[in-house]
Amino acid sequence: MISSLPICRLCGEEMTTTFCDLGETPLANSYLESQDAIAAERWYPLHARVCSTCLLVQVDDVVPAEDIFGNYAYFSSYSSSWLDHCAAFSKEMIDRLSLDSTSLVVEIASNDGYLLKNFVERDIPVLGVEPAANVAEVAMAAGVKTEVAFFGEATAQRLLAQHGPADLMAANNVFAHVPDLNDFTAGLAILLAEEGVLSIECPHLLRLVEGMQFDTIYHEHYSYFSLHAAMNALVRHGLRVFEVQQLKTHGGSLRMLICKKGSSQAVDESVNRVLADERNAGLNDPATYPGFHQKVRQIQDGLVAFLTQEKELGRKVVAYGAAAKGNTLLNSSRIGTDLIEYAVDLNPHKQHHLLPGSHLAIKDPSQIYTDQPDTILILPWNLTDEVVAQMSEARTWGAQFVTAIPSISVR
Repeated sequence: MISSLPICRLCGEEMTTTFCDLGETPLANSYLESQDAIAAERWYPLHARVCSTCLLVQVDDVVPAEDIFGNYAYFSSYSSSWLDHCAAFSKEMIDRLSLDSTSLVVEIASNDGYLLKNFVERDIPVLGVEPAANVAEVAMAAGVKTEVAFFGEATAQRLLAQHGPADLMAANNVFAHVPDLNDFTAGLAILLAEEGVLSIECPHLLRLVEGMQFDTIYHEHYSYFSLHAAMNALVRHGLRVFEVQQLKTHGGSLRMLICKKGSSQAVDESVNRVLADERNAGLNDPATYPGFHQKVRQIQDGLVAFLTQEKELGRKVVAYGAAAKGNTLLNSSRIGTDLIEYAVDLNPHKQHHLLPGSHLAIKDPSQIYTDQPDTILILPWNLTDEVVAQMSEARTWGAQFVTAIPSISVR
């Protein structure tokens, strides 16, 4: 008898345990060009489960990667705090690894060249690998050498033959976006030099659970990593984690510094510390995971109640940030134009479109100064301080800033 249960994309075991079922939602980064596109909009199940064998949390694989990443609306260069973060990382790696004009730095999912620009400025050879042609064009125009390709074992073999091994590889905020995790990780091992360093940054499952960050679950995030689960994936392909840095980005991320199994890099105590934190939080026990979903429902109900009350009081609400996490929050809570007037975003590539699902019109942030809304709901809550500082003038007419994760917060 053929099982109808999903199969773990890492170890191949059947997955029976639900972590969070958010119902059907459209793709979080599939912005609509006009009202005419609404009729053709597709919705897909968004169901995250945990593998009881390798403890990888993952969403059901229901959408082809090409449908998500072929023409992408996310450009990394529109967040100043993220650019500062990447500049600091680049400087640290250049100094730590003594990178120079004889080195090679490769970034997987290099987006618009936001990170590799820092190495280009220091005359260090770079190569970006980016599947979204529209985004890669921006990088190439800025002088960042970029291959338009999905990364995996075959691509890695080709790039190794053409460019040689990488002294530094970065796969930041892409590990979670990979449908074929084993093929991707095998590619990383192929392209990395014998004494090279691979940096993988990804949101930390421990912070997701602690902070109720369910809105970071969407179709393009295929996997959600604890350090334990990430190490399970890496060791299968001859890679090992030798250092872990805990970051504030994206609500709490891990930066894993990784080398080949036979590298001379010694294992730092930070690895054991994070693994111990995960054990203490119960992440190594499959029984921990099912209770998350009920807590999510409480947050969704709380936001709907808050917005309904704002409407009953005659207060105008707008959303700041046409972010994917915001789309998960709005669509899984079934919130639309009945409760929120519109959304604003600095990214001109998103402006004059509609948010998927909720169909909020996306406008330039300057519209807020014209309309002077009473409440600004910040959807990318990880950028709250940046947004509040940027929109500080809204205080002059008494506007309040609100976030919904992990609970309603008004400031």
